[in-house]
Amino acid sequence: MNAIQKILLDQIDLSDETFSVNFMPDLQSLRSSIEKIGLIQPVLLRKKKNDYQIVCGFRRIWVLKELGVFEIPAMVFEEKGPSDLELFVLSLQENLTTRGFNAVEKAIALQKLIHRFQLEHSEGVKTYLHLFSLEPNEKILNTYLSLAEMEDETKRFVLKAEVSRSNIRLLAQMSSEDRMALLPFLSLLKLGENRLREMFTLLSEISRRERISIKGVIDRPDIQGILSQKELTPIQRTERVKRVLMNLRHPKMKQMEEEFDRKRKAFNLPAGVSVHHPPYFEGKGLKMEFQFESTEEYRTILSYLSQLADKEEFKELIQDPKSEARNSKFETISNDQISNVPNKKV
Repeated sequence: MNAIQKILLDQIDLSDETFSVNFMPDLQSLRSSIEKIGLIQPVLLRKKKNDYQIVCGFRRIWVLKELGVFEIPAMVFEEKGPSDLELFVLSLQENLTTRGFNAVEKAIALQKLIHRFQLEHSEGVKTYLHLFSLEPNEKILNTYLSLAEMEDETKRFVLKAEVSRSNIRLLAQMSSEDRMALLPFLSLLKLGENRLREMFTLLSEISRRERISIKGVIDRPDIQGILSQKELTPIQRTERVKRVLMNLRHPKMKQMEEEFDRKRKAFNLPAGVSVHHPPYFEGKGLKMEFQFESTEEYRTILSYLSQLADKEEFKELIQDPKSEARNSKFETISNDQISNVPNKKV
């Protein structure tokens, strides 16, 4: 590699992304820096027969081209110099010291190491995972390799939602069609990391059980009806969608819900009084709520409640949720069971 040279941008092949791992780059801060103080660090190029190949500095070159700059300071490797792998690792190390990588860029880098540069998985685990602050094991390598194969829309969702590695693995088990159907669905809900995992699991289990695609589950009229209600908040949509999915996944719980409602109606609660079972019948006890606007209403409600405990319907209601929740074991499907059930597309 020779001393720093001035290279015309028109001589650089911008279409050659052999050494690029960029995904959703934030160019605004870099552009502002270059406009204020200029380019601090030269880019790395390799001399080819008729032009130059970018080794490191894709973002800087993009910004300078947008700013109308005609040439750029660069350090140039000769064509018969270091190997592609050596230059790629050099590019990774320089970027790690200047900006770091997001999750998708780590995935792209690992994919190139394994597939383009033909490294063994064991070598990728042992030598390169630590460069990205990742634990050196095969499972993590495979997680990032699967992320690299996903659609750009899914990758953008993974970055925006800061999806965990365990949830990336769940996404990897889905078809491309299902993932693409999931994205607009998820955008209408309010899901933290645990809720997202729960949603993926419910959809996958219902898909396998009913032998339809995840897209087929999402497209159900009852779910689409909830999603179309613009007056609902994302949290409200999430709770209602989850209830539909839980009923589909656990028909026994739906029967419990219907039986609970039947018995609750039987003892005619006065206006302003309501009774609720634990969400999804998980846990013990009932919750009673009442509201009033006057002392007289308060006395009326208390009088009613004092007599409620003697009603047989109330005794059944207060006992059944506990016994049903305690005695009914909602069936679950293991990952091994899921993988053995064919997934028929609709």
